[in-house]
Amino acid sequence: MKTVLYESIDQIGYIYLNRPERYNALDKEMLNELLEVVTQVEKSSDRIIIISGKGKAFCAGGDVGMMTDFANQDFYYEVMDTIEKVIMKLYLMPKIVISAIKGSAAGLGLSLALSADFVVAQNDAKLGMLFLGVGLAPDGGGHFWLKERLGVHGAKQFTWSMKQVDGTTAYSMNLVDQVSDESVINHATSLAKQVLLQPLTSMVKTKLMYHNEKKDTLQHYLTEEKKTQWELRQTKDHQEGVNAFLEKRKPVFIGE
Repeated sequence: MKTVLYESIDQIGYIYLNRPERYNALDKEMLNELLEVVTQVEKSSDRIIIISGKGKAFCAGGDVGMMTDFANQDFYYEVMDTIEKVIMKLYLMPKIVISAIKGSAAGLGLSLALSADFVVAQNDAKLGMLFLGVGLAPDGGGHFWLKERLGVHGAKQFTWSMKQVDGTTAYSMNLVDQVSDESVINHATSLAKQVLLQPLTSMVKTKLMYHNEKKDTLQHYLTEEKKTQWELRQTKDHQEGVNAFLEKRKPVFIGE
């Protein structure tokens, strides 16, 4: 089974994360497939891209099953480099990108969702960074996306709180652009059809004017996140966070 699906309908490209039994958690294979699909979509005739998830969730973040493999530095950097390529391609995509969030969008999954030009969420979706729970810091450009939407202080507070907010609350925070009580993929498709009626070339020019000016800043955060994650993965707090997660208990952190 392919872990990332793609279909094109009337100039709208749909990318679906497709590990519903794992709430679309991203592992190495899935990230590689996602990069392949994003590269394919970049060259397609689609004018608008919608990213969503199959099953009950958008994306629960990075797959905890990779934790053991991440002890290998080569494996770690290969995965992080793939994440970086996916994020940069989406940010500089010469098309309008919409993320459609249902269920959980956590950690790397939330970073992926926030890379879109329009972020749409069902009102009962759950959004959170949650990295702190396993002694880590955001990746996938998470620091950049939160700073853009919440400001530095708000970004810190949201990350440190480990809160999961519903779609309605996320909208009130400016974390998402639209919220819906209907099927989010239907809402995103309706939005895409409305945008197709607009002068898209003009919209994309404006997007790229802003994004090209800030691409070095995003790259800075991605590079620093990669370094920081590796350092944090060597800490006792990270090991405690992972063990507590696997044992379904509350972690006891010591600040080391």
